[in-house]
Amino acid sequence: MGWWKETIDIVKENDPAARTSLEVVLTYPGVKALAAHRISHFLWKHGFKLLARMNSQFWRFWTQIEIHPGAQIESGVFIDHGSGLVIGETAIVEKGAMLYHGVTLGGTGKDTGKRHPTVRRGALISAHSQVIGPIEIGEKAKVGAGAVVVADVPADVTVVGIPAKIVRVHGQKDEPAIHEEEEKREYYLDKLEQAREASHHSSGL
Repeated sequence: MGWWKETIDIVKENDPAARTSLEVVLTYPGVKALAAHRISHFLWKHGFKLLARMNSQFWRFWTQIEIHPGAQIESGVFIDHGSGLVIGETAIVEKGAMLYHGVTLGGTGKDTGKRHPTVRRGALISAHSQVIGPIEIGEKAKVGAGAVVVADVPADVTVVGIPAKIVRVHGQKDEPAIHEEEEKREYYLDKLEQAREASHHSSGL
């Protein structure tokens, strides 16, 4: 009962509309999708990949939430509403993260190996945000609704927009700190693009 209790508790903690544990179990699609994913992920890890995909697709139909069986999702994750949410194969979502409806943790189509985002502890990804590529959303970071994130987001900052830019650091509009963090993000994004281009050229693509 440990996983179920933790999952129900985090829903009741974060959603004032949640009244009872029974209501959470019976009516919250995010809880159903996460429970189903535990089965899919177990099957995937043990080589039953077709069964894993079939189970994930069945629950995609019932919950409108698509989680690839290969994704690594810790206990204590909260999916609110969830309709239209997609989590890719190599995504990692850590304990305490919150994901809202319409969120995509997707790939760029250019990467191999680790292709999808990592969402660290306590991060919040707001509705319809698109988080793309093998990037990292830092601990307690916040991604605003409808943002498109294509570069790492440091811990405890807020990003908004297309492409997502830092607007708060540690909850404050500290302009020098924001400028410094954005310069770091642009530097590492440029380095990543250069590495990708070099990889494509060396492979003859």
